[in-house]
Amino acid sequence: MTDLSFPSSPGSALERLRRWRLVLGGGAADGICIQGSGGTGQDGFSLNKTDQAIDKALSALYDSDRQAGLGSSSPKVARWLGDIRSYFPTSVVKVMQQDALERLNLRQMLLEPEMLAAVEPDVHLVANLMSLSQVMPAKTKETARLVVQQVVEELLRKLANPTRQAVLGSLNRATRNRRPRHHEIDWNRTIRANLKHYQPAYRTIIPETRIGYGRKRSALRDIVLCVDQSGSMATSVVYAGIFSAVLASLPAVQTRLVVFDTAIVDLTEQLQDPVEVLFGLQLGGGTDINQALAYCQSLIRRPQETILVLISDLYEGGDQTEMRKRVANLVASGVQVITLLALNDEGAPCYDHDNTHFMAALGVPAFACTPDRFPDLMAAAINRQDLGQWAATQEIAIAR
Repeated sequence: MTDLSFPSSPGSALERLRRWRLVLGGGAADGICIQGSGGTGQDGFSLNKTDQAIDKALSALYDSDRQAGLGSSSPKVARWLGDIRSYFPTSVVKVMQQDALERLNLRQMLLEPEMLAAVEPDVHLVANLMSLSQVMPAKTKETARLVVQQVVEELLRKLANPTRQAVLGSLNRATRNRRPRHHEIDWNRTIRANLKHYQPAYRTIIPETRIGYGRKRSALRDIVLCVDQSGSMATSVVYAGIFSAVLASLPAVQTRLVVFDTAIVDLTEQLQDPVEVLFGLQLGGGTDINQALAYCQSLIRRPQETILVLISDLYEGGDQTEMRKRVANLVASGVQVITLLALNDEGAPCYDHDNTHFMAALGVPAFACTPDRFPDLMAAAINRQDLGQWAATQEIAIAR
């Protein structure tokens, strides 16, 4: 039970009974009568007015008989959402909202702007809105866009700078030129690197090591994110969209975002606006990984400089044999393939073990990655580190 911070000594017998009463609910689960508690009754422990409101909000969601459920009234649901935001911390509100989506008919309620405005925005809510975007009435879409914009801005504040620093730092190290032509020599760094070779008699330095400026190209790496948008990958798709937008803002890399189920959508042209990217998603449906990889393969012009990030639980609904051949061809051509079973904070509870085993045999380890580690993962890929070893140093379990 989450700590409910109200005026009572947490260690007192009364406070412990109060918390148990809120956990267990009323009726037969009520505790024993206590005199002098600030209100008792014949049916057991009596709650004050604030606690009664908390109890009512909990009962509406968690009573097993559902008699106190939220019902089908949108105003009633909106009031309930306002109540839980008043009585619980944000982290608990998000959990209760997610439980309401799973246990009650709250998904349908998200189609009404008045109710949507009362919800605490988070990644799970955005995923649910994206899954409803095709049936969402026009009056709701503007409210939904504001909710999505709020989540996107929060994620960008948290994730953009670490991603830029990790990727650009790795690119600088990866492009350091140790055999520069005369016009490419960085003389300041070259002199500092060769001070030990100073010749006093000639009052000069022998430049045994020459350091050049990084080779100038329009893009030093090509990054393709190929993202499974089937229902089980909902939050991973949201995070992938955010990271794609950040990567696309870096001129040193060329980024493409391809999402798929049984169809393929290339969202690269929308990457300048992460909100548009998310509204371009169509969560749900089947999965055809082979078809998606075929499309991504057609985009690759420089295999040795390309990183392909496949974000999928690897349950192939298309031609699995051809999918495996295509992955093998991509690896053989020099493309650095990364397989993420999930890109979220929940991990990957369910995935295709046979396909992960096949990937591992090709030297492509499959694992789940949390958003805070994704920038370092991309940095490791740019430096062509062994990603299996990288995952081990991060204490990330490799799927077998």
